[in-house]
Amino acid sequence: MVIGPRRLMQGRDPDQEHRVSTPLELLFDLTFVVAVARAASELSHAISSGHPGPGVVSYLMVFFAIWWAWMNFTWFASGYDVDDVTYRLLTMLQMAGVLVLAAGVPAAFERADYVAVTVGYVIMRVAMVAQWARAARDDPSRRATSVRYAIGITLVQAGWLLRLALPSDRSLGTAGFLLLAVAELAVPIWAERREPTSWHPHHIAERYGLFTIIVLGECVLAATTAVGAQADGHLGGSGLLPVALGGLTLLFALWWLYFLKPVGEALERHRAMAFWWGYGHYGVFAVIAALGAALEAAAERTLPGGATGGHEAAADPVIGWAVAVPVAVFVLLVWALQARLGAAPVRDAAAVVVCAGAVLAVPAATLAGVGAA
Repeated sequence: MVIGPRRLMQGRDPDQEHRVSTPLELLFDLTFVVAVARAASELSHAISSGHPGPGVVSYLMVFFAIWWAWMNFTWFASGYDVDDVTYRLLTMLQMAGVLVLAAGVPAAFERADYVAVTVGYVIMRVAMVAQWARAARDDPSRRATSVRYAIGITLVQAGWLLRLALPSDRSLGTAGFLLLAVAELAVPIWAERREPTSWHPHHIAERYGLFTIIVLGECVLAATTAVGAQADGHLGGSGLLPVALGGLTLLFALWWLYFLKPVGEALERHRAMAFWWGYGHYGVFAVIAALGAALEAAAERTLPGGATGGHEAAADPVIGWAVAVPVAVFVLLVWALQARLGAAPVRDAAAVVVCAGAVLAVPAATLAGVGAA
């Protein structure tokens, strides 16, 4: 589209042929690379220190903010992308919010300080309120849906800001997060009950596929950074080479499995499964990025002297589970999401469960003295 005068923000044709991601959407995705990389890096530090528990909790909370902001923009753009000046400027505001969120990730992991993460997240969500307000004004047929979105998002953002006033207690903060996360998830379900938005199934399938590749790319970056920055001539004589080759094989296998069956046609046939597909990808994206963090920690584990940064290296069983659990969860989730759409790469659920179980059995070898590599 060509930038020009303001356009009416009316629902786009959900059957439009050759609908693909726009350059603006691709640029928007790139800003999330920074946030995902920060979250994965902090999780890797937690794994390397041998105390992954608190790190996993912080990671899941931060990644929810990243994923939910991306997902809401993606589905809105699928139905209402007019690509005029106002739309682009509001998208740029959301991109600024991503960068603020990314800057606050280290504080969230180290001190449970979620101020910057929350501020960045609210910036993104307030920009979405403005977008829904435009849709409510310009698209009378779905005005009630747009108004519900605007009201619901606004109320929940007030809740996130009020959460910052809670006493600095991890348990209380986590409870507040869970409550508000459920509220966020409930807003689209409530808003879409009267009149669903006109999202494009093939466009959505492509957008999710592209973000999957971006998160897989973060895995490659994390492992490559760990190997390249620390190998120092030890690549051939240490366990770094098996980690690098094994990590690449894992990532290629996950990519192959995810894209084995086309999903656009399945979403077109089963539009009622949109929430199942969209919400389930929180787990898919989160475990892929977590795998990248685990591969980085595995590379550190194989180096002479162990992990860096003043921490003792994580034990082999910790590394083994950190790699195996994301892979097993990915296998189960991708099958579950695609099976409901009739696009599962494997029809037999038992085969998928056996595969996931075999992956989880691998870390048991570390208990018998087999190295993490």
